[in-house]
Amino acid sequence: MTSSAIDTHSSRTAAAAERTARLTWSLIAEPSDPVAHLARSVLGPAVALEAAREATDHELLEALGGTLPSDAADPSPGSHRSRAAKALARWRARLKVVDLPRALADAERRGIRVITPADEEWPMMLGDLEHTAPHCLWLHGPGLLDELITPRSIALVGSRASTPYGEDTAGSLAAAFAAHGGTVVSGGAYGIDAAAHRGALDASDGATIAVLAGGLDRLYPRGNTTLLERIRERHLLVSEAPPGTAPTRWRFLARNRLIAALSQATVVVEASWRSGALSTARHADDLSRPVGAVPGPVTSPASAGCHRIIRERGAVLITEGQDVQDLLPGGPAAGEGAFARQDALDLLTPADRRVLDAVPPRSALSPERIAQEIGFSPVEVQAALARLDLMGHVERSGGRVRRARARS
Repeated sequence: MTSSAIDTHSSRTAAAAERTARLTWSLIAEPSDPVAHLARSVLGPAVALEAAREATDHELLEALGGTLPSDAADPSPGSHRSRAAKALARWRARLKVVDLPRALADAERRGIRVITPADEEWPMMLGDLEHTAPHCLWLHGPGLLDELITPRSIALVGSRASTPYGEDTAGSLAAAFAAHGGTVVSGGAYGIDAAAHRGALDASDGATIAVLAGGLDRLYPRGNTTLLERIRERHLLVSEAPPGTAPTRWRFLARNRLIAALSQATVVVEASWRSGALSTARHADDLSRPVGAVPGPVTSPASAGCHRIIRERGAVLITEGQDVQDLLPGGPAAGEGAFARQDALDLLTPADRRVLDAVPPRSALSPERIAQEIGFSPVEVQAALARLDLMGHVERSGGRVRRARARS
């Protein structure tokens, strides 16, 4: 066997081991288990799984840098080492009973597939979740996840205890957005979620994704079974929980971060003061994604949460379909009804945009002066200017840089 063949074989073996480890992690760790996410992020899926099987609490804690994040699965106070021991106990209890080959065979029999970051279908947007990104995703339906969500997806969420006003608004906004080829992401629940899914299904050009808190073999809530089956037949159901997993409160809350991450923006249509839908808006805010909210009657407790995030968190007030489209990067110009288009400047990294903003519109500066103005190193500025020059945003001459002239 040649060295090239050996390298290829070794690479494939490592990729297979990582995939197996990720799938196993989805079977043994809760989506809200921050210690599992940290271990996978720091050690890599396969090495972290080996530690879950063999390491002592001291060895695990040492490998993770000596400190652990707060653990929603174990809110009781305790030392980092004590929490490491509890995490190992949780994982090992499930490792004794998990049967990955059987789980995969059962999923395949039901038409459920599973993807990891190594698959082309894995959405790049999930990278914004960093170490809290899901171990893998279980999918059911003909839609391809990466094609459905970027750059034309938006989350429409709200209360289960909705009003006719909220449901009608959610359905109308979803239908208008989907009619322009957009994808509506929601949680498949009663109330606003269901209204948003139905509105999207009524539009022939769009799509909808339901992100569920439990396994895709258990459609929940049961009262929405017919709706979820329609989504499964035409578009896509998504879950980070493996088949056989029952939906629980903490899984619903963890699921909300996926709804936010799979969407370019989030709109809360109707939510009470403490509605769980507000957590989706908080996750979107944490990801620097736009958040909008639909106002309701000032006397309606069902809209108190929407008013709250408009007032306290600067959510954009949404009153019509055009407002939803305008939330997306490169939204259409005023009066333009077409689906949002992306502006070339939206493709710049924050660092490149910072450098470009420092280049004056009608005069020229040296790279050294720009570095002084924005607090970047000369090397960082030179690298950014090289990229901006290639993209046609700036022109360099005689050791100075200026904005590129508009081309007619």
